[in-house]
Amino acid sequence: MPYTINKTDGGFAFSPDGQIADGTVNNSTSLQLFGKSYSGFGEGLNENLVKLLENSALSTAPSAPLRGELWFDTSTNQLKVYDGTSFKPTGGSKAQSSAPSNPSSGDLWLDTDDDQVYAYTGSAWQLVGPVYTSGQTLSGWKIETLASAGGNKVVSSMYTGNTRVAILSKETFTPSATQTGFAEIKSGITLNSTLGAVFDGTNTQAANIDVSSTTNSSASLIAGGNFLRADAADTTTGALTVDADGGVIIGDAQELTITVSSNDVTVAQTSQDKDLSFTVNDGGVTKTPLSFEGATGNINLTGTTTITGNTTVTGNLTITGEFENSSSEINIVNDAFLKLNTGNAEADAGIIVETNDSSDARLFYDVSENRWTAGEGATYSHLIRDTDAVADGDANKGKVLKTTAGGNVKATSMTLGAVTSITYTDTSNTNVPTIGAVATLSNEWGGSEKTVSTSNPTGGDGSDGDFWFVREA
Repeated sequence: MPYTINKTDGGFAFSPDGQIADGTVNNSTSLQLFGKSYSGFGEGLNENLVKLLENSALSTAPSAPLRGELWFDTSTNQLKVYDGTSFKPTGGSKAQSSAPSNPSSGDLWLDTDDDQVYAYTGSAWQLVGPVYTSGQTLSGWKIETLASAGGNKVVSSMYTGNTRVAILSKETFTPSATQTGFAEIKSGITLNSTLGAVFDGTNTQAANIDVSSTTNSSASLIAGGNFLRADAADTTTGALTVDADGGVIIGDAQELTITVSSNDVTVAQTSQDKDLSFTVNDGGVTKTPLSFEGATGNINLTGTTTITGNTTVTGNLTITGEFENSSSEINIVNDAFLKLNTGNAEADAGIIVETNDSSDARLFYDVSENRWTAGEGATYSHLIRDTDAVADGDANKGKVLKTTAGGNVKATSMTLGAVTSITYTDTSNTNVPTIGAVATLSNEWGGSEKTVSTSNPTGGDGSDGDFWFVREA
């Protein structure tokens, strides 16, 4: 009767029922299986034993493998086991150029194109290493030991394209053997000096900045020496713009501020009762032509001040020195009155006109006399007032005479220029005649008496043709 060949798990070794007819050979597996009474099975049996010894060594996998069957792949020199679907390496990784199909979790695969090892996670191939392909050459971190006078130092070197770009170290030391671009290795990250390597990107904080150079690498890479110092006096060759209304604050107590509000600019001295001064260098001497007094709120101007254009003073104008106008133009004052000596003790006041000589001309009010006075060279006389002039000089002696409404001048006495004689033919002489001249004139008319009296003449006084002068009392 036929044999039934079972597997370890109880299943049939081959389909459909695992039976081998008597006197026959079954080739459903990698080995020859013999039925009862098969003649000449010795060679086949021995070949089966050889195949088991060499694990079916061949470049191609057995055609009818059973799960758990071993096969030595001569193309890769790997021992593989059949998992029911495919042959997988029993140790190491599966070496091939493309990812293996139907992998199981934990499988390893050596990518022969890039010389990289992958592990299958159960859902995808995960790179184990190295992180760079064979074409990229050494790139990434590499742990190295460098000799130094203080002993061996373990460092992490960063490579890119087989070039060491940086070394990460926990301490500062000098390598005993020459390391290109690394004469000294600092605690932290040291960059390769031969590459001109720099840190590029966004940094929120830096402990130090190298200010030894002022040569910029580019328009966007600025040398440390071109940054303004906050801890020392410094200079900038460019314009300084403060693009904020808060403006500029100066002083250890923030005394001076320049701020902007609604486009209005304010320069402020913020310390109480302290001054704001503007100084200049005048021939090596520091002078202060303009200052604002904090204690009083006053403005002080010193030196010669030139104002171009019109000036309006809405309050009081107080001048303690002299007022000078070098222009030959006439000064025009629209006010109806100029008030002098306001707020001072009563004193003479008026106008002084400088003359070419050492004297001057003055028109002033003499407070001791309550009179206007004018003159030159310290010799002054009172001005004539209308109230001082009178028509009756006889009754107001010593006063200034003026004519009456009728044009007469009345005086107590007069001294006039006179002539000694006058004739009736003398019609152009304007001098006042003397008594003698009058007598002579009367004689010309035939008279003989020249009488002066305070009363009118009566009959019998004098002769025909005589003159009679009546003097009022």
